[in-house]
Amino acid sequence: MTENNLPGRILVIDDDQALCELLVEDLSRRKHQVSSALKVDQARELLHREEVDVVLTDLNMPGTSGIDFCAELQENRPDLPVVIMTAFGSLETAIAALRAGAYDFVTKPVDLDLLSITLNRALQHRHLQKKVRLLKDQIRRQQPDDELLGESAVLQQVKKQILRIADLNTSVLISGESGTGKELVARALHRQSKRREGPFVAINCAALPGNLLESELFGHVRGAFTDARENRKGLFLEADGGTLLLDEIAELPLTLQPKLLRVLEDHKVRPLGSTREIACDVRVLASSHRNLSEAVSNHLFRSDLFYRLNVIQLDLPPLRERGNDILLLALAFIKQLSQRFGKSVTGLAQPVAAILLAYHWPGNVRELHNVIERALALSCHDQLTVEDLPEQVRHPAGSAPLPVSLVDQGTILPLEEMERRYIHQVLEQLDGNRTLAARLLGVDRKTLYRKLKTD
Repeated sequence: MTENNLPGRILVIDDDQALCELLVEDLSRRKHQVSSALKVDQARELLHREEVDVVLTDLNMPGTSGIDFCAELQENRPDLPVVIMTAFGSLETAIAALRAGAYDFVTKPVDLDLLSITLNRALQHRHLQKKVRLLKDQIRRQQPDDELLGESAVLQQVKKQILRIADLNTSVLISGESGTGKELVARALHRQSKRREGPFVAINCAALPGNLLESELFGHVRGAFTDARENRKGLFLEADGGTLLLDEIAELPLTLQPKLLRVLEDHKVRPLGSTREIACDVRVLASSHRNLSEAVSNHLFRSDLFYRLNVIQLDLPPLRERGNDILLLALAFIKQLSQRFGKSVTGLAQPVAAILLAYHWPGNVRELHNVIERALALSCHDQLTVEDLPEQVRHPAGSAPLPVSLVDQGTILPLEEMERRYIHQVLEQLDGNRTLAARLLGVDRKTLYRKLKTD
């Protein structure tokens, strides 16, 4: 569109009714949707009810001035351009308007054609902002969360679920074994949601005794108990406008479960010792490594609270079911921890990959991180070796020997043949992923392709 025909929704504010009507008529003729107000209070009400692209306001009005209203909008609606009209075309007035956050200003008597050009520039600015915000949102949605590293089909399914449910306000129950990354998923849900500008607050329900947990969640007033020397907001109010993660929800005492249920249903919190309820806007996520259905059957968890939390369930796969993600995570941890330790470790020695893939990982991603951290602390080479790994990973109890058929019975093979067989073993373990195989073998892809061509 050209500068003269970009339509938009414009709010005109001027206590001069005749001028106001003239501006509305002229701007409507130029294909804009125009609303008007004679006072700032009326304008505030209109902005609550209607979507507006540009505000055109007079400078001098009874009560709140145009510059004061511009500053107010800049604080609450920084994406909304404001054009100020003034009969005083001095440099000081222009500077004051721009300092208040005005997009531009025009002088009275108003030149309608010049005003149209100014408003169209403001509209273009507004549309450009929307376009940039939309592109950022699309990029954000294409990349759910960098911390959820992995290419396995089961993890990709989790990422798709996160994108589908992120913008919902419903509760989500995140289940999975300890160490699978339940809090990372909760943070990803928060960052993908409309609440991402609000706080993310997490608490482990198993970390505090019942009386302290109640105060921590719901807050207290001064004098509610012996050590309550001042009022304190609970985590529900701390998370107002954002997301609250209740980690290890299965450990929540039965005595607290009815109060939590009440908050989830009424969206109001009553601090300990208070007679007043406070409204709160919080999305609640819960996580547990225990089977909550079994806890309900065993009368250890209220069924009504379970159904309220389990509106949507998101199950995380254990690390042992994620295949090559084990190696991707190991390499990412090596890069991250090498920088922290000031070491130049760049990868894994050849046999280490097979050991990591064969291990059961009962502690999941958390255990893998700890194993890599320990190995890096002990390593004296530029790659992690088998000797750097802890004993339980190298020789797990009850595990079978790793299949390594690099020699024929009674025959010593040439080094080139042993290398060829080993490359094929690594590729077989990595489902043919040559890029990852090259990284693990410490060669570039061209070298790997050349060695494969010699078969």
